Amino acid sequence: MTRRSCAIYATGIVCAHLLIVGIALVVAQVFQTMIHSRLKQEMTLTETSRVFESWKNPPPPVYMEYYFFNVTNSEEFMAGGKASVKQIGPYTYREYRPRENVTFLENGTKLYAVNPKTFVFVPEKSAGDPEVDLLRTVNIPLVAVMNEMRSYSFVLRTLISILLRSISVELFMTRTVHEILWGFEDPLLKKIHGLKPDVDEHFGLMWKKNGTHEGEFVFYTGEANYMDYGKIDTWNGLREMSWWSSNQSNMINGTDGAVFHPLLSRNELLYIFAADLCRSIHLGYVEDVEVKGIQAYRFAPPADVLMSPKDNPANEGFCVPAGDCLGTGVLKVSVCREGAPIVVSFPHFYQADPKYINAVDGLSPNKEEHETYLDLQPTTGVPIRACKRAQLNVILKRYPGFPTTRFINETIFPIMFVNETATIDDDSASQMRTLLLIVTLVSNFPLLIVGLGLILLLVLVVLFCRNRQKKTAKDETAYAPVSNKPDEPSEAQKDSTQPTRNGSYIAMSSVEAQKC
Repeated sequence: MTRRSCAIYATGIVCAHLLIVGIALVVAQVFQTMIHSRLKQEMTLTETSRVFESWKNPPPPVYMEYYFFNVTNSEEFMAGGKASVKQIGPYTYREYRPRENVTFLENGTKLYAVNPKTFVFVPEKSAGDPEVDLLRTVNIPLVAVMNEMRSYSFVLRTLISILLRSISVELFMTRTVHEILWGFEDPLLKKIHGLKPDVDEHFGLMWKKNGTHEGEFVFYTGEANYMDYGKIDTWNGLREMSWWSSNQSNMINGTDGAVFHPLLSRNELLYIFAADLCRSIHLGYVEDVEVKGIQAYRFAPPADVLMSPKDNPANEGFCVPAGDCLGTGVLKVSVCREGAPIVVSFPHFYQADPKYINAVDGLSPNKEEHETYLDLQPTTGVPIRACKRAQLNVILKRYPGFPTTRFINETIFPIMFVNETATIDDDSASQMRTLLLIVTLVSNFPLLIVGLGLILLLVLVVLFCRNRQKKTAKDETAYAPVSNKPDEPSEAQKDSTQPTRNGSYIAMSSVEAQKC
């Protein structure tokens, strides 16, 4: 056997082994299963896991952008006209949200934590100075008082109305943005505080929320089941709420939005419990996106989340009392927040019934600026980018006994909206890209083996063809065997008596050959 033949046989054997092993590994998904098993072990809230420290102290900066609706025609609205507002902002604050008092429970399958939030103003990302800029908006403490007085007698309500006029309390007030956001001493609440000390004399949309937390949480670590990674077991000791009118609406589902289980699918619904909304919401897959070179799935709340019970009966449980429902796109949360009739929606009433948008001039909802979404890396479940957008509104209507409201048309009046944003930082993005590259290479290793086997198969074919060509060429250039039978002379040679003297060919007859 020649050296060339040995090379062909060796190449064929190696090629066959690579193809058999590679195809077997692809079919069995050995490496993919190994990677998935490793991810399920790593993506847990245990002290030894890589994600635990980033869960306790999230590295991506979180920014809170506050936008306010400045009322430009309050007198016209109180006279029965249509309200007109102008958006101002943003006033941006950096949010710090470490996990504290972390305690592991039940053999590491659960853990307890609180999440205090601290806000620091960021002037370079803001449109103005909140301590200087003035805002004309609804007097929410007054609306809360009028709403609470509905059950009292008409005479008492009238006396309260006279008191309000004596201290110059009106339906609309003008304050600085900082006061509206972080609090001020309200003259009406101060009067009430003198009668009922348990009533706080200060008011602010974020009053006492700087440096405080939204409740005590117990989370699943994912140690027992990776699908439970980050899910909420209890909130303030509760596994379900009690203020909504159905068991389904009272359920505490999903995570707090900071983490999600690995190996996400485009077909699944993700659940988030939003303490500020007093309910759980679900998000559905929208599209594939790319953030800082990282592929991600975008999830967003579908239209049915805040849809009217007429169109989505599952939302009927959010009508309190039962049957007292608002239209599509708004949710009354005053059942879990004492005081004014507060309603939440998406900014500018995005995805809401047009009647709410048309009731106030100056609103222009659009998907790009007002949609809430999460961009999640599907392999790890890590949020790459997040935009949580919510608007605070108050119901303004006529209250018997309070003459200042006798002409106004019932309106869900926009106060402000917040855009909470976070994007993965550059260092974390670089680590994520490296991790995903390793995962991709290891997961596709069987395909690399099959590819190498196919390359060797091609080499084998080329070697075999070249070997055949050389063998054929050698056969064609070899000498034919000599015959013992003399060639018979042609007729011309038989008749000629003299050999040809000139020309390129000289023939000799057999007689002449014998003479030689």
